[in-house]
Amino acid sequence: MSSATEAAAPEAQLASLSISDPISTKPQAVDNNNDSDSEAETNTVEGGDASGAQKKKKKKNKGKKKKSKGPGASAQTSPPSIPVSQLFLNNSYPVGELQEYRDDNLFRTTSEEMRAKDRLNEKQLFDLRRAAEVHREVRQYAQSVIRPGMDLADIAELIENGTRTLVQEQGMAAGVGFPTGLSLNSCAAHYTPNKGDHVIIQQDDVLKVDIGVQVNGNIVDSAFTMAWNDRYKPLLDAVKDATNTGIREAGIDVRLGDVGAAIQEVMESYEIELDGKVIPIKPLRNLCGHNIGPYVIHGGKSVPIVANGDPTRMEEGELFAIETFGTTGKGTVFDKGICSHYSRTVDARRSQSASGNKLLGVIGKNFGSLPFCRRFLDRLGESHYYLGLKSLVDEGIVTAYPPLWDVEGSYTAQFEHTLILRPNIKEVLSRGDDF
Repeated sequence: MSSATEAAAPEAQLASLSISDPISTKPQAVDNNNDSDSEAETNTVEGGDASGAQKKKKKKNKGKKKKSKGPGASAQTSPPSIPVSQLFLNNSYPVGELQEYRDDNLFRTTSEEMRAKDRLNEKQLFDLRRAAEVHREVRQYAQSVIRPGMDLADIAELIENGTRTLVQEQGMAAGVGFPTGLSLNSCAAHYTPNKGDHVIIQQDDVLKVDIGVQVNGNIVDSAFTMAWNDRYKPLLDAVKDATNTGIREAGIDVRLGDVGAAIQEVMESYEIELDGKVIPIKPLRNLCGHNIGPYVIHGGKSVPIVANGDPTRMEEGELFAIETFGTTGKGTVFDKGICSHYSRTVDARRSQSASGNKLLGVIGKNFGSLPFCRRFLDRLGESHYYLGLKSLVDEGIVTAYPPLWDVEGSYTAQFEHTLILRPNIKEVLSRGDDF
């Protein structure tokens, strides 16, 4: 889910989805079990004839039997219906893409002290990898079925219901991390259909798909862009390259402004030809990535996508969503349309209105400080909540995040991954074969 540095909240309309030139980087499988059968087989022959042959029989370690790791993602159904915990047993979820630290942090890769610190975070890593595997399986199915002619409302339900099934939704313990973003063309972010909205994807649309999954408040936030007209490929390539640059530059003690400068340089090296006109691709300067806290999608630090001189440093153990947005338009976004995305403040107080307090109880029980949308309230059977929701927003207890738009007629694209700065290595949790 995107973070806006200057723009804020209501809602819009959009459509379309397809990824071009996927990066072939398969998540590395990890064995989180220390139990293993060690089999040593030696068949040594001494002398030249059979009578002189001495054969050492196969020896087996009589230790614990190796625990099954499950059949893996290849056993998933289509559409996905098997929880990932049944495919990857004993927390054997795939490890994300591992990138070693560089320069002054190179020592961390081999430091036993850092490895020991890393082991202390094992439970969080299992939760994050579980969420990441759900994200990969749901989004890859979505990519295979989304096409022009589909209704964005149906796509949102497909993605969110798939997430609930694969993560085994359980209240605040596991579920959807935030409403599925389905932003079309000049709408860059924060659009998801409200009840009754019907936006149909057209052949010439550019669709951003932003999906969140959470396990015990550990959120994986990752997004991609789809287009069915090849003319938009340079735009998608530029944003994907910029996001991967941000991932590469991120690290412990790295200044956020330096990451933004590297992203901007790459993004602005691309251009696109539309309708006979060559257009430079620009970063959307008032959108940015962000760190992620427990049950908090925007943790307080922003990762710019332009050079802004921010001296704030990334720190060991932090979780970041590295996301970039490119545009053929002005390069800044503004609020427009009816709002769908909301989130309660972490330190929410009571409302002055009875309807606000009633709704606040529902929000606290079902979402806490996680983002939610009107469809989520409808799904819970809530009705006549508009007045209460308005009261909560007006009082600053709930924040509204309206759709964010560049100028009409422009096209925007987004790519995003979640990474964690482990003590000894950087892990891009959401990386997959698709991007």
